[in-house]
Amino acid sequence: MYPCSGNNLLREPLALPFLKQEEQNNISTSAELHCPAFQYVLCAATSPAIKQHEETLTYLNQGQPYEIRLLCNPKLGDFSECRKLLKSVVRVVFHDRRLQYTEHQQLEGWRWNRPGDRILDIDIPLSVGMLEPHIHPTLLNTVEFLWDPTKRTSVFVQVHCISTEFTLRKNGGEKGVPFRIQVDTFKANDKGEHMEHLHSASCLVKVFKPKGADRKQKTDREKIEKQGLQEREKYQPSYESTVLTECAPWPEASSSPHSPPTTPSLPSPHTFKLLTPERACSSPSCALDSHAESTAEALSPCASILETQQWLHRNRFSGYCRMLANFTGADLLKLSRSDLIQICGAADGIRLSNTLKARCVRPRLTLYISREPQTSGGESPEESHSAVYQEVYLEELTAMELTNKLAELLSLPANQIRQVSKQGPTGILILINDLMIRNLPDESCFIAAVTKVQAPEGYHLILR
Repeated sequence: MYPCSGNNLLREPLALPFLKQEEQNNISTSAELHCPAFQYVLCAATSPAIKQHEETLTYLNQGQPYEIRLLCNPKLGDFSECRKLLKSVVRVVFHDRRLQYTEHQQLEGWRWNRPGDRILDIDIPLSVGMLEPHIHPTLLNTVEFLWDPTKRTSVFVQVHCISTEFTLRKNGGEKGVPFRIQVDTFKANDKGEHMEHLHSASCLVKVFKPKGADRKQKTDREKIEKQGLQEREKYQPSYESTVLTECAPWPEASSSPHSPPTTPSLPSPHTFKLLTPERACSSPSCALDSHAESTAEALSPCASILETQQWLHRNRFSGYCRMLANFTGADLLKLSRSDLIQICGAADGIRLSNTLKARCVRPRLTLYISREPQTSGGESPEESHSAVYQEVYLEELTAMELTNKLAELLSLPANQIRQVSKQGPTGILILINDLMIRNLPDESCFIAAVTKVQAPEGYHLILR
């Protein structure tokens, strides 16, 4: 617009580009390709104190109903032609890898302290479009339901556990652990069983006592507002709702969504292998390899683009899948540490570099154990000190863990080891307990003597 006589304003017509019909078709097609068929939205604001390129974090109040909207694009599926119901499974799971290793004990402790309560529940009166809700009595962290993708569907969920319930108590004021809310959706096969996986997405949350999430959100906002403009640009803006990010399907759910596991637990959102007695090797090098395998999954140089994308999902790098969409395993492994930091930022770049190298976490305690040789009358002292030692890695630092590792190392039945003692000053025998193991120096060396006892029948191990 520009001024004219009579103090009037004249509007000049804007020259709009002419789009050919085929160009319009191409644009709509490409837009549909980038639009997901499903999208889940948690109606809760994200934290403003999250840096750029980091996963969003959402604060929730304990027991408060929060809406999760299930959206479906009918153009990207066959749902408009056949109005089949879909099945979605919602879970609350641990995000912290340390808690994933002890998930069964964590849940059993929570169940003991909160008898009759559930970790995740559905507010059925508030929910819209949800059909046949099913709340399993033993799976405290899981709910499931059916819904019509052609109709509006919203499910209101309540999380009853708070993040600080799974934090080690020290001096008070400890930070709570983050959880994940994950939604897996399946469609029915010819037999009417919802077995075929369609979509999975999750988001990171922390749960506070009632009104605690509102106070934390306000504190974060005031903290960011006090910083300078340059510092504020390092943080993401706070969004009114949380869009769940696509992730790998739940392992147990994808194999059999109808049969829940026999042991109720907070399952791990990432598949990993544990060092078990069946897989453990007697050699120190094999034990070290197994320990490394339990903490990181190496990316193969022969991995295809699809396999590389799946590896990124499993190792919590979903936010960079689009940026690394055309990378094979070999391409990713060729990137240096500085390249990854430039692409993903300092925190995730270092984490991705370490994960690509499958760098293992050092065990909490390493012991070197050798079995006492069967001495004969003519054996020299030099020969008695030439025993070969083997490594024993301890993670939980408990007497039970040490007993099981010694039984495996010495080829003894663990249920027949009656006592494990350590030789102390003047030859006295001290019963090994959890406190003693926590105070053992790292890389201590012991000779294990095996003595058979009669009543009750079994073995007595003495560490010298």
